[in-house]
Amino acid sequence: MMNITDLASRNARQHPDQIAFVEVRPLSKVRKVISWALFEERTNRLAHALLDRGIGKGQKVALLGRNSIHWLEAFFGIMKAGACAIPLNFRFTDEDIQYCMKISEPKAFVLDQEYVERTHAMRAALQTVTDFIGISDEPLDRMATLESLMGGSTTSRTFVDIGDEDDCALYFTSGTTGAPKAVLHAHRSLMVAAITESTNHRWTSQDVNLMMAPLYHLAIGHLLGGLIVGARNVLLVEQINPQVIMDTVAKERVTLAFLLVPWASDILQALDRGEIKLSDYDLSSWKLMYMGAQPIPPVLVRRWKTYFPEMQHDTTYGLSEGGGPGVVRLGMENEHKLGAIGKTGLIWDVRIVDEKGKDVKPGEVGELIIKGSGVMKEYYKNPRATAEAVREGWLYTGDLGKWDDEGFIYIVDRKKDLIISGGENIYPVEIENVIRRHPKVHDVAVIGMPDSRLGEVTCAVIQVTSGERVTEQEMGSFCEQNLPRYKRPRQIILGQVPRGSTGKIEKPKLREKYCKGN
Repeated sequence: MMNITDLASRNARQHPDQIAFVEVRPLSKVRKVISWALFEERTNRLAHALLDRGIGKGQKVALLGRNSIHWLEAFFGIMKAGACAIPLNFRFTDEDIQYCMKISEPKAFVLDQEYVERTHAMRAALQTVTDFIGISDEPLDRMATLESLMGGSTTSRTFVDIGDEDDCALYFTSGTTGAPKAVLHAHRSLMVAAITESTNHRWTSQDVNLMMAPLYHLAIGHLLGGLIVGARNVLLVEQINPQVIMDTVAKERVTLAFLLVPWASDILQALDRGEIKLSDYDLSSWKLMYMGAQPIPPVLVRRWKTYFPEMQHDTTYGLSEGGGPGVVRLGMENEHKLGAIGKTGLIWDVRIVDEKGKDVKPGEVGELIIKGSGVMKEYYKNPRATAEAVREGWLYTGDLGKWDDEGFIYIVDRKKDLIISGGENIYPVEIENVIRRHPKVHDVAVIGMPDSRLGEVTCAVIQVTSGERVTEQEMGSFCEQNLPRYKRPRQIILGQVPRGSTGKIEKPKLREKYCKGN
């Protein structure tokens, strides 16, 4: 099977002058573009330079930086050399970086210029790294740059034999349930992500995708959907807010945009308050808004459709261990099933099982398990965790869900977020979806708090919409009117709801803040 770098080379042959990637930086007022031909040339140069330094098959290269064309050049150049890329979260602390580097043992470290000084300070701890390479257009002190490496290298394609099962990328999970695990993927995983994304959302070479999700995460699958059909990807960086999103969609003639829940919510609130007006933007190109990375509140999508009645909507489900987005998807034709994540993807298989691994009946809650070529090779250097997660070829996702009579899957909650109060199973997502219906609620997270009598009781942390005022008593009354007694939050806290870069609620932080000492 071809790999992802083969697809980029094919696009360069067939559409050499067509724009592959656009980088938009609103704060800097910078717009960069690169054609498929130039992208091929520069990534070939980098691959040769890495090979000349002894960095190829069997070696790993860490990559730290914000979304950019240069980041993509580094990622593809590493893969063309046959090495395994280690995309790192640019929000990581020094301790996080050292933790990841100790596990992965990379030979080289490619990083944005803004992280150079931090890296100098921790060099002694990065004992396996022999080559530090900066992403910078200017020379750097004590560090080579991508430009200097590319400048002295050949533009021809490398002839490294890369197989489907060869190591491709090592991703560190977001750590929402503890320390990040290292998820190792083969080249087949990224190809599956590209095929899944392009088929799920019916991409064509004429599409323009707005890419705002972080590239260090397997949300890069959204971008790979464009790669497989030769479409254009627009990277929006530095600043993401409703005005910038709308302006970018209009100017770049975006046709597809993946939005995290916070981004969609911010756009709706800006429209409600009159801070942005649809009449100020030509959004006629925008045909699809799709969402994922967490349960999608139906009320949010319904509000979206009041402003964009002709725009299609889709919901996508995936996870890092499963090769990214699209394992399950709702389908643009199934908006009447809002609240469901949808049906099994084209080249995937999904089951919902009980604690004994037996399939549950429609309406019963069990754990989602998935099977397909996009499943990870392993949790790197963690055979125990791997054996727990992958059993007889099935990946146990940790997500609780149920089927309906038509075969649609509904996510109930994360298995580790399940609240057991007085013997009753309580699923926070169900409560969160009800509370979000309140017009003054911007965001909400429900967690379990320790209780000596019941084991746990529910606590709702509610973030009020900017400019609005609400009391705990008012929210308590709303819950009494809309939730059965056993699901009503025993405690309501008005405060901020923290979310990570992929839009997921960081519930461990809330438990640490509000449950400690209880």
